[in-house]
Amino acid sequence: MAARAVVSEVLEVLHDVATAVAGGLQRLDHWGLAGTREGQYTFDLVADRAALEVIERAGFAALSEESGLHGLGRDILVVLDPVDGSTNLSRGLPWWATSACALDEAGPLAAVVVDQANGVRYEATRGGGARRDGDPIAPTSCASMGEAIVGLSGYPPRWLGWSQYRTLGAAALDICAVASGMLDAFIDCGPRSLAPWDYLGGLLVCAEAGAATGEAFRRDLVVTDPEARRTPVVAATPALLGQALEARASLPGHPSGKK
Repeated sequence: MAARAVVSEVLEVLHDVATAVAGGLQRLDHWGLAGTREGQYTFDLVADRAALEVIERAGFAALSEESGLHGLGRDILVVLDPVDGSTNLSRGLPWWATSACALDEAGPLAAVVVDQANGVRYEATRGGGARRDGDPIAPTSCASMGEAIVGLSGYPPRWLGWSQYRTLGAAALDICAVASGMLDAFIDCGPRSLAPWDYLGGLLVCAEAGAATGEAFRRDLVVTDPEARRTPVVAATPALLGQALEARASLPGHPSGKK
């Protein structure tokens, strides 16, 4: 296990990444599409450059949604989504984040997910708990889908048994909302599933907060292949997770992305 001092240093770098993204966007005067790939905005590229400068300076490798792999072979790999919820940001909807998860040879080591629209910071370290703006967080005690308020990514072809649902549009924040008790569960129901930069940061926050996590098709969620896609499901309690996983796995179709 990494020494506590090392973990603290890694966590500080991740916070610096989110701060750099916010600073870069404050200076931006063009908020439209970048004209690169479909759905990529100018602010995505600006945020990516700002984040990568911090990661490179720290001597870490990076896997970014916007620009792929950088600096392979280094001890720490930061899986990064500079702007999670790009469509929300482009429309002025205040639910978007910077998500960064540092992995070492043992898996997720530290994570920071910053709600950039509202200035709220989530952080977690392996074995060190999870916090929101410095205060410990915990999920609800909900154990039944029939009583649960569930966050969705995408929308299923039928009701999955929830009491209420929300489709908020930024998976990293949606998952952290389970960790902090704002939602009872999160289910990915999108047709393409999610990439590791979408969920790894929030996943560590959830795990360290005491929430239950899983994958709808029993695949490993800790992946670093930029082409890999997974179907994460998280819930406040193991009982609720079991029901949510069963509901998600019952939908038609097969998991997308590499195994």
